[in-house]
Amino acid sequence: MASSAVAELKTTPRLLLGPGPSPVHPRVLRAMSTPLLGHLDAEFLVIMNEVQGMLRAVFETKNPFTLALSGTGSAGMEAALANIIEPGDKVLVLVNGVFGARMVDMVERCRGRPVKLETSWGQVFEVSQIEEVLRRERPVKAVALVHAETSTGAEQPLEGLGPLCHDEGALLIVDAVTSLGGLPVEVDRHGIDVCYSGTQKCLSCPPGLAPLTLSSQALEVVKGRQSKVQSWYLDLSLIADYWAEGRRAYHHTAPVSMVYGLREALRVVLEEGLEARFARHRRNSAALLAGLAELGCEPKAAALHRLPSLNCVTVPSGIEEALVRQALLRDARIEIGGGLGPLTGQVWRIGLMGEGSWPEHVLALLFALERALAAAGHRTKPGKSLAAAVGVYAKEE
Repeated sequence: MASSAVAELKTTPRLLLGPGPSPVHPRVLRAMSTPLLGHLDAEFLVIMNEVQGMLRAVFETKNPFTLALSGTGSAGMEAALANIIEPGDKVLVLVNGVFGARMVDMVERCRGRPVKLETSWGQVFEVSQIEEVLRRERPVKAVALVHAETSTGAEQPLEGLGPLCHDEGALLIVDAVTSLGGLPVEVDRHGIDVCYSGTQKCLSCPPGLAPLTLSSQALEVVKGRQSKVQSWYLDLSLIADYWAEGRRAYHHTAPVSMVYGLREALRVVLEEGLEARFARHRRNSAALLAGLAELGCEPKAAALHRLPSLNCVTVPSGIEEALVRQALLRDARIEIGGGLGPLTGQVWRIGLMGEGSWPEHVLALLFALERALAAAGHRTKPGKSLAAAVGVYAKEE
């Protein structure tokens, strides 16, 4: 097809309130339009240093090995597991949703031996359950878990897990893809050895980089491997030399514009302040859930373990959920997500992440959802969900 036959790129504006990507701050988009530098240019290396420093602040860690991998959050997951696990290593994986199951698959691809600790989707694990399996399965190389399970909206508590793992000689690997920048991760306080995330969720940057941090203990494991990492591209011992200040050995051509974007996204996060940002996510989630309750939508996760960044709720009885999502996209230009795996057709996944987590977005969604449900035959009192959400905000005031 001749290029003249292809029209100029124009997309329909959307309010992205699904499981990701989230809305991107205009400052981030502007930063990404900055003219390119070479990925080994001295000026770009300064930018990389700045990104590393701000990532440490958001991860709440002092780990020197903190960087942004070229790749999405799944690349972060694969790098975390592929670099730690060698053939025959036993890894305890907590599975309560899609992404825990993905971890199991990756452990197997690394020729490790996954030990699955499973619970119902939407539930979380007690420290005592993890301790029992760890002791029974000794020796275990690592414990891998999802902090914020995007498929269910459940937050796995991290308290006490680091010391437990270390007492048993295991590393703690945490997926913080849907939590970093939206709720506390606190890498150092929890004793997390490997933690990775993605840029497209609570950081409100386009997808394309995977923030990653390793403790000194995890780095020793990587450096002491008996076999090569199965992925050259994700071999952290090689990537480390590119991100190491004063060394900067060529590894691959970094996505320069994405690094610009992440730098600005992190500036936005830190200007707001972590505590204020976390409180904003909690407040907007509470308002949304209050409104959704009036529409007959109940959270999938238990009350004490619900993510403020990803609200997974049941679909009202008798409603074909995909048709409602299509109506939202068509009539209100709002995107929300459907269920995955066994929750397909049963739940909606509504992201209030970063720039998506503001009162005006909550109220816009509830108004549009009321209309879409009414058109689908669901009886609700007009304005009741909006009133419930406004009531939450009024109490906060």
